[in-house]
Amino acid sequence: MSRIGKQPISLPDGVTVSIGDGNVSAKGPLGELSRAVPPGVEVAVDGGSVQVSAKDASREARASWGLSRSLIDNMVVGVSKGFEKALLVQGTGYRVEAKKLQGRQWLQFALGLSHPVLCELPEGLAVEVDGKAGRVLLKGIDKEQVGQMAAIIRGFRPPEPYKGKGIRYEGEQVRRKVGKAGAR
Repeated sequence: MSRIGKQPISLPDGVTVSIGDGNVSAKGPLGELSRAVPPGVEVAVDGGSVQVSAKDASREARASWGLSRSLIDNMVVGVSKGFEKALLVQGTGYRVEAKKLQGRQWLQFALGLSHPVLCELPEGLAVEVDGKAGRVLLKGIDKEQVGQMAAIIRGFRPPEPYKGKGIRYEGEQVRRKVGKAGAR
């Protein structure tokens, strides 16, 4: 039995969940999200909560049960509150700025390379840039999309262990190494 899958998902005010054609869709004040339900999982909406259960005791159904419940819960939280992820750009000469090109939102990074790094943001993702502090705040209703975009941006220049320069998540602790001078 899945401990996570057994827990009901409570719906906040203004959020509705509908089920149809193997899809679950959540609609709230921030937008609408939809996701396919695995074949071995059953979703039921009753009043102010959503209950997820496995149709049978097969291995695939049991494996998908808790995951489906967590994904539906993330959809409900996303359309009601939204998700955000903060990144810090640290290093001498490292900068970031937001640009609008051809009606699309882009981020331009100066990361100590011979060229600027351009990153196009997908639809449904908002960004706030504080250029002086080197802080990038990604906001969106899809947790998966926000996390994936943050990982892509961090991948441009991950923090290095000697000086700590690079792009890191806010609150991330980088294990520092001593270097040559401390080896004596």
